[in-house]
Amino acid sequence: MKILVTGATGGVGRLVVDELLALGATDVRALTVNPARAGLPDSVEVVRGFVGRPGTLPDALAGVDRMYLAPVIETNAQTCRLAAEAGVRRIVDMAGAKGDHWQAIEDGVEACGVPYVHLEPGEFMTNAGIWSAQIAAGDVVRDGYGSAANAPIACEDIAAVAARCLLEDGHEGRSYELTGPESLTRRQRVERIGAALGRELTYVDLPHEELVAQLTEAMGEYGRWYADGLAELARHPQAAVPTVAELTGRPATTFAEWARSTDVFG
Repeated sequence: MKILVTGATGGVGRLVVDELLALGATDVRALTVNPARAGLPDSVEVVRGFVGRPGTLPDALAGVDRMYLAPVIETNAQTCRLAAEAGVRRIVDMAGAKGDHWQAIEDGVEACGVPYVHLEPGEFMTNAGIWSAQIAAGDVVRDGYGSAANAPIACEDIAAVAARCLLEDGHEGRSYELTGPESLTRRQRVERIGAALGRELTYVDLPHEELVAQLTEAMGEYGRWYADGLAELARHPQAAVPTVAELTGRPATTFAEWARSTDVFG
């Protein structure tokens, strides 16, 4: 069974490769824009390409049975059609909550007719890296909606679920909401980062428009979208779900564990 991992040097795709190998997969093909610099294990077949450039995909899709699909909305539908034409028999995609910005990923996958598994992770723990410059500069984090609560997930846990959905039967047609094991406010997350660093950090709420301006510097056009999402979370917190533990047989990574292990904050 040949498995193609697209975005194989990205934040999740690279980890999917590792998880597949750890679970015993022996025929993994990794798609990356620069094979010479990919640094992937010797047992992995590395091919050049990018889902954002569908013209690079036909050779990569040849002989593939199952595919992990990294999310690129602009070319997703065409990528999925090419996968169907190549004979791919299962697509495990990474999208997001139903009805949000990433719904186009799931729509494109379903339209192509290939059996699918939708992965719907919430916010990544790595998004906390947006505070890294402030934390490096002092003990105050200026952000917004400190009471907004959700259950961020470690990329390693998304990859662990993806690998199992690629290798195991019985997941076809399912949509899996994925979160970390606990819902935390943004203020609580900063406190946990401080504890991991052995420091006492203070969270300062910014008015909405100041937050938008700050986020726009870091996120460009998505700054307002992200700030508006935080306002919604303040009104309607996201609860944690046990999906990661149920599918992998191990507890999902806590934010405190991630904060202690990451090098994002130095």
